[in-house]
Amino acid sequence: MKIKYSKTEDILLLEISNERIDYAEEDGPLIIHYSAKQKPVLIEILDASNVLSPVIKHDRQTNKKILVK
Repeated sequence: MKIKYSKTEDILLLEISNERIDYAEEDGPLIIHYSAKQKPVLIEILDASNVLSPVIKHDRQTNKKILVK
């Protein structure tokens, strides 16, 4: 898995596989790109800092660490 973040665009990209992208579906701040076999290939999280901030705050309250490569 590859993880990339664009600070200027505030988009987090999670590349799950190396398969070729066939189509994508958007649901709110998520765009999921699928292969022809309907397997997720890439997940885009738009407005990532706002989408993920509740998770980060929750983890800080519980003293859990977040590991990001």
